[in-house]
Amino acid sequence: MPDKQCLSDLLPTSLLKKNIEVPFVADFFNSSLAFGAFPAPFKASYIRPLLKKTDLDSTDVKSYRPISNLLVLSKLLEGHVARQSISHLTALELLSELQSAYRAHHSTETAVLKVLGDILRAIDGGGLAALMLLDLSAAFDTVDHTILLRRLKVSYGMRRSVF
Repeated sequence: MPDKQCLSDLLPTSLLKKNIEVPFVADFFNSSLAFGAFPAPFKASYIRPLLKKTDLDSTDVKSYRPISNLLVLSKLLEGHVARQSISHLTALELLSELQSAYRAHHSTETAVLKVLGDILRAIDGGGLAALMLLDLSAAFDTVDHTILLRRLKVSYGMRRSVF
């Protein structure tokens, strides 16, 4: 399989991933976090159109969807922050045992198995079971970021912010 590369990246993705622990890259990421600054070029994405389906009219703009490509270093920095955050929250036992997202050995499958097990236990015990589902996929778009940052600081000990 050919090495993936964002058009904006000067180096192949595999080379960057293999060298993420090189002192220069690690120092760069840690400095970014220490100073609370997310480099402006990392915030930019390059958008290219992709045909939704091969049988659609390629001359019609509505047949395309936008694909946003970030710099690989931006994605790697995001992963670095995610790993540090999960490590911090896990070490201080601040994650609920039912938290599935972004945790090793937890997934949507384990969450579904937990819910199914709870339902079956309730029914087997002669009880009733009800399940209500709520789609929160766009909920983050409505979050007040000032409140979120304050909550991260007060409740989870995350004192630095990156903008």
